[in-house]
Amino acid sequence: MTFSITARCEETGQFGLAVSSSSPAVAARCAFARAKVGAVSTQNITDPSIGEDGLTLLADGMSAQNALDHIVATKNHIEYRQLSIVDSKGGSACFSGANTLGTNATCNDKNVACAGNLLSSTHIPEAMVKAFQESDGILADRLLVAMKTAVNAGGEAGSIHSAGMLIVDYLSWPIVNLRIDWNEPGDPVGELENLWKIYHPQCDDYITRAIDPSSATSYGVPGDE
Repeated sequence: MTFSITARCEETGQFGLAVSSSSPAVAARCAFARAKVGAVSTQNITDPSIGEDGLTLLADGMSAQNALDHIVATKNHIEYRQLSIVDSKGGSACFSGANTLGTNATCNDKNVACAGNLLSSTHIPEAMVKAFQESDGILADRLLVAMKTAVNAGGEAGSIHSAGMLIVDYLSWPIVNLRIDWNEPGDPVGELENLWKIYHPQCDDYITRAIDPSSATSYGVPGDE
């Protein structure tokens, strides 16, 4: 029911994920990232605890592959899970359990890992990785390039209705956490891109307001003069 990209920006060290699904609020359950540590996508028959556990293993010094191996060896019902992990050195790893739904596939390369289930084609994660690696610009834009590539390549076998994008940088909280929890026309990736276009010009302002409100520019709301 899901396709996703988990990635690291080589230049900035940012980690990010983008994900879409036929299920509601997919990013609330599947996307996990921690600044300077890594990112984990946990999907299919989702166990959100794997996301936090994966980040803890990365923070303890494990590579993406070692963290994945540990999760696969120790977690119950792992045959139902599909995972992607990227670590702070750009290492990546993917896993699809034997009970992953429908047509499913994974693909990973340096700084990026993509996975999907109930796909229209097994080639979609590979196309996403290629699109990401051949793109330039900031991480958010590159994640969206990969997601649009998946949609254009056929995406899920059925309609998708939710999408989200999570990005962490040097702060203890995400600098981007955008979600389309339900989109009835079935274009949540397009709506996520539109939301990013609105949020992007204000992103740095929200960071400044959190760190030092006294230096923030106008909040841009009625009554703030």
